[in-house]
Order: sequence, then structure tokens, then C-alpha cells
Amino acid sequence: HVQLVESGGGSVQAGGSLRLSCVASGYTSDGYCMGWFRQAPGIEREGVARITRDGRTTYVDSVRGRFTISKDNAKNTLYLQMDSLKPEDTAMYYCAASLAGCGYSQFSVWGQGTQVTVS
Repeated sequence: HVQLVESGGGSVQAGGSLRLSCVASGYTSDGYCMGWFRQAPGIEREGVARITRDGRTTYVDSVRGRFTISKDNAKNTLYLQMDSLKPEDTAMYYCAASLAGCGYSQFSVWGQGTQVTVS
């Protein structure tokens, strides 16, 4: 049974930083494409960043240069370092995994989410 558990969300002032973590269990994360998504109230969920099995990363334009996705396969943990946070980054952030491929529409395993609020 695959599980993803996020942590690290919270409230921060604009310009601040947060680091989200996502611990995976029930499988080894190095076999999956991993990603972070976010959803604000009334807005469709969007893919924020993803990292392939071999460590290649991509970002949505709005966070490129401010957010960094990384993973530690030995710890089965995915990270999202978020710097220079803006109020528009406020959302529920979700960790996700995909065995099928790395397209944002292919992610099928989801965590419960962690709230990020920037004021």
C-alpha cells in the first residue's frame, strides 16, 4: 500500500522560506516520477515541480528560480525548498507520485496535503 505524507507547511511573511517534505512508504521512490502540486481555493490544481527517476527537474514558470525540488532516495523523501515566497503562493501543497510517466496528468498517488500561507 503506497502512502505519501507531507509536512513542513505553515504561515510565513512574504519573502520568507519554507521547506516541504514528503515521506514515501510502501514502495521505493527512486522508481517513480515525483512531484509537487498546489491548489488554492476556487482555483484548479496545478503542477508546481517534478523530478524524474534520474533526477531531472522541471518547474512551472511562476516558481522557477524560487523553488527547488529534490529527493533523497535513501530516505524515500521528496523535498520542496520554497524561497522568496509571495502571497500568490498561498495554497494547499500536495506531494504526488507516478509510475506511468512524468506528465503532470499521469500522477496517481497523492498525499493528504500541507497548507502554505504567505502574508
